[in-house]
Amino acid sequence: MTRTYVITGAASGIGAATAAQLREEGQRVIGIDLAGTEVEGDLSHPAGRAEAARAATDLAGGRIDAVIACAGISAPIATTMAINYFGVVELLEALLPALRASDAPRAAVVSSMASLQPVSAPLVDAALAGDEQRALALGDELAEDPSTGFRNYSSSKRALSRWVRRASVSEAWAGSGIPLNAVAPGTVVTPMTRDLLATPEGAAHVDAAVPMPLNHHQPPASIAALLVWLTSPANTHMAGQTIYCDGGADAVLRGDDVWSWADSPVA
Repeated sequence: MTRTYVITGAASGIGAATAAQLREEGQRVIGIDLAGTEVEGDLSHPAGRAEAARAATDLAGGRIDAVIACAGISAPIATTMAINYFGVVELLEALLPALRASDAPRAAVVSSMASLQPVSAPLVDAALAGDEQRALALGDELAEDPSTGFRNYSSSKRALSRWVRRASVSEAWAGSGIPLNAVAPGTVVTPMTRDLLATPEGAAHVDAAVPMPLNHHQPPASIAALLVWLTSPANTHMAGQTIYCDGGADAVLRGDDVWSWADSPVA
Protein backbone atom coordinates (compact mmCIF):
# COMPACT_ATOMS: atom_id res chain seq x y z
CA MET A 1 0.00 0.00 0.00
CA THR A 2 1.35 3.41 -0.96
CA ARG A 3 1.81 5.78 1.98
CA THR A 4 2.14 9.56 1.92
CA TYR A 5 5.18 10.99 3.72
CA VAL A 6 5.94 14.62 4.52
CA ILE A 7 9.69 15.23 4.88
CA THR A 8 11.23 18.51 5.95
CA GLY A 9 14.74 19.36 4.81
CA ALA A 10 14.07 17.16 1.79
CA ALA A 11 16.33 19.06 -0.62
CA SER A 12 19.64 17.86 0.82
CA GLY A 13 21.42 15.68 3.36
CA ILE A 14 19.47 13.22 5.47
CA GLY A 15 16.12 14.54 4.24
CA ALA A 16 17.06 14.01 0.58
CA ALA A 17 18.40 10.51 1.29
CA THR A 18 15.22 9.60 3.16
CA ALA A 19 12.99 10.94 0.39
CA ALA A 20 15.01 9.01 -2.20
CA GLN A 21 14.70 5.72 -0.31
CA LEU A 22 10.96 6.11 0.14
CA ARG A 23 10.42 6.98 -3.50
CA GLU A 24 12.45 3.94 -4.54
CA GLU A 25 10.05 1.87 -2.42
CA GLY A 26 7.10 3.36 -4.28
CA GLN A 27 5.93 5.71 -1.54
CA ARG A 28 4.62 9.22 -2.12
CA VAL A 29 6.81 11.99 -0.71
CA ILE A 30 5.89 15.63 -0.16
CA GLY A 31 9.11 17.48 0.55
CA ILE A 32 9.40 20.76 2.43
CA ASP A 33 12.47 22.97 2.09
CA LEU A 34 13.49 26.49 1.17
CA ALA A 35 13.59 25.56 -2.52
CA GLY A 36 13.51 22.59 -4.88
CA THR A 37 10.73 20.62 -3.18
CA GLU A 38 6.98 20.14 -3.48
CA VAL A 39 6.42 22.72 -0.73
CA GLU A 40 8.79 25.66 -0.48
CA GLY A 41 8.68 27.15 2.98
CA ASP A 42 10.72 28.80 5.70
CA LEU A 43 10.44 27.01 9.04
CA SER A 44 12.37 29.67 10.95
CA HIS A 45 9.24 31.65 11.84
CA PRO A 46 5.62 30.85 12.82
CA ALA A 47 3.97 32.10 9.62
CA GLY A 48 6.28 29.99 7.47
CA ARG A 49 5.56 26.88 9.53
CA ALA A 50 1.81 27.40 9.36
CA GLU A 51 1.89 27.95 5.61
CA ALA A 52 4.10 24.90 5.01
CA ALA A 53 1.76 22.73 7.06
CA ARG A 54 -1.27 24.01 5.19
CA ALA A 55 0.33 23.47 1.79
CA ALA A 56 1.52 19.95 2.66
CA THR A 57 -1.89 19.00 4.01
CA ASP A 58 -3.59 20.30 0.88
CA LEU A 59 -1.21 18.37 -1.40
CA ALA A 60 -1.81 15.23 0.64
CA GLY A 61 -5.57 15.57 0.34
CA GLY A 62 -6.01 15.90 4.07
CA ARG A 63 -4.38 12.59 5.03
CA ILE A 64 -0.71 12.14 5.87
CA ASP A 65 0.65 8.73 6.87
CA ALA A 66 3.99 9.90 8.27
CA VAL A 67 6.02 13.01 9.00
CA ILE A 68 9.82 12.94 9.09
CA ALA A 69 11.39 16.18 10.30
CA CYS A 70 14.96 16.49 9.05
CA ALA A 71 15.29 20.25 8.50
CA GLY A 72 17.94 21.87 10.66
CA ILE A 73 21.05 24.03 10.82
CA SER A 74 24.07 23.98 13.11
CA ALA A 75 25.07 27.65 13.10
CA PRO A 76 26.01 29.24 16.47
CA ILE A 77 23.06 31.65 16.23
CA ALA A 78 19.58 31.94 17.71
CA THR A 79 17.92 30.97 14.41
CA THR A 80 19.22 27.45 15.01
CA MET A 81 16.74 27.03 17.86
CA ALA A 82 13.97 28.57 15.75
CA ILE A 83 14.44 25.99 13.00
CA ASN A 84 15.66 22.93 14.90
CA TYR A 85 13.11 23.05 17.72
CA PHE A 86 10.17 25.35 16.99
CA GLY A 87 10.27 24.54 13.29
CA VAL A 88 9.87 20.87 14.14
CA VAL A 89 7.40 21.02 17.02
CA GLU A 90 5.02 23.59 15.52
CA LEU A 91 4.95 21.83 12.16
CA LEU A 92 4.27 18.43 13.72
CA GLU A 93 1.48 19.84 15.84
CA ALA A 94 -0.04 21.56 12.80
CA LEU A 95 0.04 18.27 10.87
CA LEU A 96 -1.59 16.22 13.65
CA PRO A 97 -5.13 16.38 12.18
CA ALA A 98 -3.88 15.00 8.85
CA LEU A 99 -1.88 12.29 10.63
CA ARG A 100 -4.93 11.21 12.61
CA ALA A 101 -6.72 10.57 9.31
CA SER A 102 -4.23 7.79 8.52
CA ASP A 103 -4.76 4.13 9.41
CA ALA A 104 -1.13 3.87 10.57
CA PRO A 105 0.23 7.33 11.38
CA ARG A 106 3.87 7.74 12.37
CA ALA A 107 6.30 10.58 13.12
CA ALA A 108 10.06 10.81 13.55
CA VAL A 109 12.48 13.70 13.97
CA VAL A 110 16.23 14.16 13.66
CA SER A 111 17.91 15.04 16.94
CA SER A 112 21.70 14.68 17.38
CA MET A 113 24.28 13.19 19.67
CA ALA A 114 25.01 16.87 20.38
CA SER A 115 22.00 16.60 22.71
CA LEU A 116 24.48 14.93 25.10
CA GLN A 117 26.90 17.86 24.97
CA PRO A 118 26.86 21.01 27.16
CA VAL A 119 23.72 23.10 26.77
CA SER A 120 22.16 26.28 28.11
CA ALA A 121 19.58 25.11 30.66
CA PRO A 122 17.59 28.38 30.51
CA LEU A 123 17.46 28.12 26.71
CA VAL A 124 16.24 24.52 26.83
CA ASP A 125 13.63 25.49 29.43
CA ALA A 126 12.40 28.40 27.30
CA ALA A 127 11.99 26.13 24.30
CA LEU A 128 10.10 23.49 26.25
CA ALA A 129 7.86 26.23 27.67
CA GLY A 130 7.00 27.26 24.11
CA ASP A 131 8.46 30.75 24.64
CA GLU A 132 10.15 31.38 21.29
CA GLN A 133 10.71 35.08 21.94
CA ARG A 134 12.68 34.37 25.12
CA ALA A 135 14.52 31.47 23.47
CA LEU A 136 15.69 33.71 20.64
CA ALA A 137 16.80 36.40 23.07
CA LEU A 138 18.81 33.87 25.06
CA GLY A 139 20.24 32.48 21.85
CA ASP A 140 21.38 35.92 20.78
CA GLU A 141 23.19 36.31 24.10
CA LEU A 142 24.98 32.98 23.61
CA ALA A 143 25.96 33.97 20.07
CA GLU A 144 27.83 37.04 21.35
CA ASP A 145 30.55 34.78 22.77
CA PRO A 146 32.28 32.34 20.37
CA SER A 147 32.84 29.96 23.28
CA THR A 148 29.09 29.58 23.93
CA GLY A 149 27.52 30.11 20.52
CA PHE A 150 27.46 26.40 19.69
CA ARG A 151 25.12 25.82 22.63
CA ASN A 152 22.36 27.16 20.42
CA TYR A 153 22.71 23.90 18.47
CA SER A 154 23.18 21.45 21.34
CA SER A 155 20.36 23.12 23.29
CA SER A 156 18.01 22.87 20.31
CA LYS A 157 18.65 19.13 20.03
CA ARG A 158 18.42 18.53 23.80
CA ALA A 159 15.09 20.36 23.86
CA LEU A 160 13.85 18.39 20.86
CA SER A 161 14.70 15.01 22.38
CA ARG A 162 13.05 16.04 25.64
CA TRP A 163 9.94 17.23 23.82
CA VAL A 164 9.73 13.93 21.94
CA ARG A 165 9.92 12.05 25.23
CA ARG A 166 7.16 14.17 26.79
CA ALA A 167 4.85 14.38 23.79
CA SER A 168 5.17 10.74 22.71
CA VAL A 169 3.18 9.44 25.68
CA SER A 170 0.59 12.21 25.66
CA GLU A 171 -3.03 11.90 24.64
CA ALA A 172 -2.27 13.91 21.50
CA TRP A 173 0.27 11.37 20.21
CA ALA A 174 0.07 8.01 22.02
CA GLY A 175 -3.65 8.58 22.52
CA SER A 176 -3.98 8.96 18.76
CA GLY A 177 -1.99 5.79 18.11
CA ILE A 178 0.99 7.69 16.66
CA PRO A 179 4.50 6.44 17.48
CA LEU A 180 6.74 9.51 17.89
CA ASN A 181 10.52 9.05 18.10
CA ALA A 182 13.86 10.67 17.32
CA VAL A 183 17.12 9.61 15.71
CA ALA A 184 20.42 11.07 16.92
CA PRO A 185 23.18 10.82 14.31
CA GLY A 186 26.89 11.20 14.89
CA THR A 187 28.93 13.01 12.25
CA VAL A 188 27.03 12.66 8.99
CA VAL A 189 28.76 13.75 5.78
CA THR A 190 26.34 16.33 4.39
CA PRO A 191 26.58 19.89 3.03
CA MET A 192 26.12 21.08 6.63
CA THR A 193 29.29 19.31 7.85
CA ARG A 194 31.44 19.34 4.72
CA ASP A 195 33.29 22.57 5.57
CA LEU A 196 33.99 21.37 9.12
CA LEU A 197 35.54 18.17 7.80
CA ALA A 198 37.44 19.79 4.93
CA THR A 199 40.70 20.30 6.86
CA PRO A 200 42.65 17.93 9.12
CA GLU A 201 42.31 20.43 11.97
CA GLY A 202 38.55 20.71 11.55
CA ALA A 203 38.09 16.95 11.30
CA ALA A 204 40.22 16.40 14.40
CA HIS A 205 38.10 18.89 16.36
CA VAL A 206 34.89 17.17 15.26
CA ASP A 207 36.22 13.70 16.04
CA ALA A 208 37.32 14.75 19.53
CA ALA A 209 33.76 15.87 20.29
CA VAL A 210 32.06 13.01 18.45
CA PRO A 211 34.18 9.83 18.74
CA MET A 212 32.88 7.20 16.30
CA PRO A 213 34.77 3.89 16.70
CA LEU A 214 32.30 1.99 14.48
CA ASN A 215 32.85 2.84 10.79
CA HIS A 216 33.73 6.51 11.48
CA HIS A 217 31.76 9.26 9.69
CA GLN A 218 28.44 8.10 8.34
CA PRO A 219 26.51 8.64 5.11
CA PRO A 220 23.00 10.14 5.18
CA ALA A 221 21.59 6.79 4.07
CA SER A 222 22.52 5.25 7.44
CA ILE A 223 20.04 7.59 9.14
CA ALA A 224 17.48 7.46 6.34
CA ALA A 225 17.07 3.69 6.72
CA LEU A 226 16.28 4.08 10.42
CA LEU A 227 13.84 6.93 9.84
CA VAL A 228 12.03 4.86 7.21
CA TRP A 229 11.58 1.96 9.64
CA LEU A 230 10.46 4.22 12.50
CA THR A 231 7.71 5.66 10.30
CA SER A 232 6.61 2.34 8.79
CA PRO A 233 3.56 0.36 9.92
CA ALA A 234 6.01 -2.21 11.36
CA ASN A 235 6.80 0.16 14.23
CA THR A 236 3.84 -0.27 16.55
CA HIS A 237 5.17 0.28 20.08
CA MET A 238 8.34 2.38 20.09
CA ALA A 239 7.57 5.71 21.75
CA GLY A 240 9.65 8.61 23.01
CA GLN A 241 13.02 7.16 22.10
CA THR A 242 16.08 9.01 20.87
CA ILE A 243 18.01 6.34 19.02
CA TYR A 244 21.72 7.11 18.87
CA CYS A 245 22.81 5.91 15.44
CA ASP A 246 26.23 7.48 15.87
CA GLY A 247 29.04 5.00 15.34
CA GLY A 248 29.27 4.42 19.08
CA ALA A 249 29.68 8.05 20.19
CA ASP A 250 26.98 7.77 22.85
CA ALA A 251 28.56 4.62 24.30
CA VAL A 252 32.00 6.24 24.39
CA LEU A 253 30.82 9.47 25.98
CA ARG A 254 28.31 8.12 28.49
CA GLY A 255 29.96 4.80 29.23
CA ASP A 256 28.30 1.50 30.03
CA ASP A 257 25.94 2.54 32.82
CA VAL A 258 22.89 4.58 31.92
CA TRP A 259 20.64 2.78 34.39
CA SER A 260 21.96 3.70 37.85
CA TRP A 261 19.56 6.64 38.15
CA ALA A 262 16.92 4.05 39.08
CA ASP A 263 19.03 2.21 41.66
CA SER A 264 18.31 2.67 45.37
CA PRO A 265 21.21 4.04 47.42
CA VAL A 266 23.13 1.36 49.27
CA ALA A 267 22.38 1.58 52.97
